Amino acid sequence: MASVDTSLQPHPTGAAALLAARHAQDHPLRLYGGWFCPFVQRAWIVLAEKSIPHQYIEINPYHKSPDFLALNPRGLVPTLAVPPSPLALDGKSRKPLYESAVIIEYLDEAYADTEVHGPRLLPDDVYERARARLWMDHVASRIVPGFYRLLQCDGGGDPERMGEVRQQFLESLKMLVREMADPEEEEQQGGGGPWFLGARFSLVDVMLAPWAKRLFLIDHYKEGGVGIPKKEERMEDEEKKIWGRWDLWMEAVEGRKSVRETWSDEEEYVKAYKRYADNTTQSEVGRATREGKRLP
Repeated sequence: MASVDTSLQPHPTGAAALLAARHAQDHPLRLYGGWFCPFVQRAWIVLAEKSIPHQYIEINPYHKSPDFLALNPRGLVPTLAVPPSPLALDGKSRKPLYESAVIIEYLDEAYADTEVHGPRLLPDDVYERARARLWMDHVASRIVPGFYRLLQCDGGGDPERMGEVRQQFLESLKMLVREMADPEEEEQQGGGGPWFLGARFSLVDVMLAPWAKRLFLIDHYKEGGVGIPKKEERMEDEEKKIWGRWDLWMEAVEGRKSVRETWSDEEEYVKAYKRYADNTTQSEVGRATREGKRLP
């Protein structure tokens, strides 16, 4: 059996290193994270997006300290250590939260003062908020597992297996893209924009952005890559529309300040994800993917 992934770069690099340094001082609200982890990046994006004061603490989840395990016995990142109230100065009685989808909704609700923290990241309308949660779940239950299946797929001696896994992933991606706001229709109503909800950046975008940014790893490691056709290869009108809408969203993600600030140097991701591509990783996500189980 392969050894546990202990040889990770110990700290974020690039823009993420600068952000971590700005949040290194003690603070009642603490995010325990790993720079390489897309689940952590979800939480980090929301903290940056809403300008929430906090302390960032880098954790190697393969070397779990007793203090960290006291907060989260599962030893997973992200873990958010929450003070008794968002404005409390005394951090001694911090309470833990984990699961990235739970953390990002908590941060959006707990830091809801729009004058201080900017627009809410879920819609105000109760139906639209429920609909957003439906597609957040689609990202979590379909797209993210599909990403790992494709990255870890070795074909198993079956040359058609990689194609099947790739097609399943692309279909789950296209389902989401079809639900994105139509920029032309939105513009006619005075509210066009590139995001899932149109002009409004939301938690649906946050849920997917870290894996969208990591798609280059599949292109790097797997023959045939992700399989999104290049512009000149898109022949059918529906294909042009779907992947054109994806391009618009992806360009916006690449340019979003909160995404750029939480991103390390790309060559470090290539190193960190090699064991996923080799399907030898012993992370909980990697093992669950290999065994066909629900992601932790």
